[in-house]
This record gives sequence, C-alpha cells and structure tokens, in this order.
Amino acid sequence: MKRVLSRMLVASGALLCASLVPASHAAEAGGASKPDLAKGSQLYEQGDAARGIISCASCHGAAGNSSLPVNPNLAAQPHEYILKQLHDFKVKEGAEHAARRGPDGAPSPMTPMANPLTEEDMRNVAYYLAQQRLEKPATAGHQDLVEHGQRIWRGGLPEQRIPACASCHGAAGMGIPAQYPRLAGQFPDYIEAQLRLFRSGDRANNPAMHDIARRMTDEDIRAVSDYAAGLR
Repeated sequence: MKRVLSRMLVASGALLCASLVPASHAAEAGGASKPDLAKGSQLYEQGDAARGIISCASCHGAAGNSSLPVNPNLAAQPHEYILKQLHDFKVKEGAEHAARRGPDGAPSPMTPMANPLTEEDMRNVAYYLAQQRLEKPATAGHQDLVEHGQRIWRGGLPEQRIPACASCHGAAGMGIPAQYPRLAGQFPDYIEAQLRLFRSGDRANNPAMHDIARRMTDEDIRAVSDYAAGLR
C-alpha cells in the first residue's frame, strides 16, 4: 500500500510540474529574436556603468561559477528559468513588491540589480549563463542526512503529502529545460534558504513549491538540500 501511495505521489508531482510551465516564457521563442551570446557575456562579466548595471560576476563568479554559498551557481541553468527569475525579482507595475523577496518580506538584494535590465538584457544574460559549464559544483557535506534526503528526493514523503523532488528536477537533479532548475551541484545552504522562503511565502513565484515546502520540517529541508547538492 505504501508503494502504491508513493507512486501516486510521484505521478501527481509530475502532473503538477507539467501544469506549471510559465507560458509567457516557454512561448518566448515564438516571436522574439535569438539572444545575443556576446552581449550577454559582456553584460554579465562587466556590467554597464552608464546604465547603473553592476557586473553579475561580482557576486555569482566568472561564467556563473560562484564561490560564495549565499550567491547561487548560475552556470548551466536553463536560460528560460533564469529569465523567469530575473522577471520575478523586478517590481512589476502596480505591484507593491517583487514576487521574490528575502526573509521576513525584506526586498531581495537582486531586485535593485534586476530593475535596470531590459528584456533584451535579461534574455542575453540568461542565454549566456545557460551555455556555461558548472566548473566548481558544491557537494553534500553531511553523511547523517543522506538516507533521509535520498528518500525525499526519490520517493517523497507520502505521509506528509510531499511528492518526490525527482519528479520535477530529474533523478540526477539536472532539472528540465524551460521548466525547472538544475539543483545538482548547487550550494546546500542556498537550496535550504530558498525552501524556507517558499515555505514562508516570501518567495511567491511558484505556488506548487510553496504548497510542498509548507509541509516540510526543518529536518526535511536540511536533508534534501544537502542531498541535492551532491547529485551529479
């Protein structure tokens, strides 16, 4: 019975994932011109002082390989996913705040970074990052968390109605292009922080993740974050 329930949760998780593809970004290829890799590289590495745009590399490292756990690795992320996140850091017209905020509702440090970016800028930077290789992936660091983290990742927690993370992010944590981010090699502290923000509702750009994270305990979050970081 437990196996059947677990399979049902995995299946429902997959259906949930399929229903959450951001149509506005998934359909962008229909009319927009192809992103410019050279312009994306220049803006990422050097910024644009004349427009008040700070170099992304100053926080996220050369070619998207961060050396600071508080700033996520961006190399090899699907460009559609990065583009959506940049949109969600901006404060949209008529809104009081951005969809992505920091702890306790404080503005995210990324909001002032994203606000000066044009649609073309965001597309170019996102495309550039998607072409880069993750040279220095983070690793799992807690052997005592492996069993619990692996259980959540592979099969979910049926008793808490938590689907398997692999149903959306892939068995090896590579994500699904245009839909879900790569988590393999991401800093465990960063993954943990984002799950907590989803749980609190301060990161309000994915209702499904809020619904999942609010059922997770601190132990669940810590274990699966560490496990995801070690995936390859």
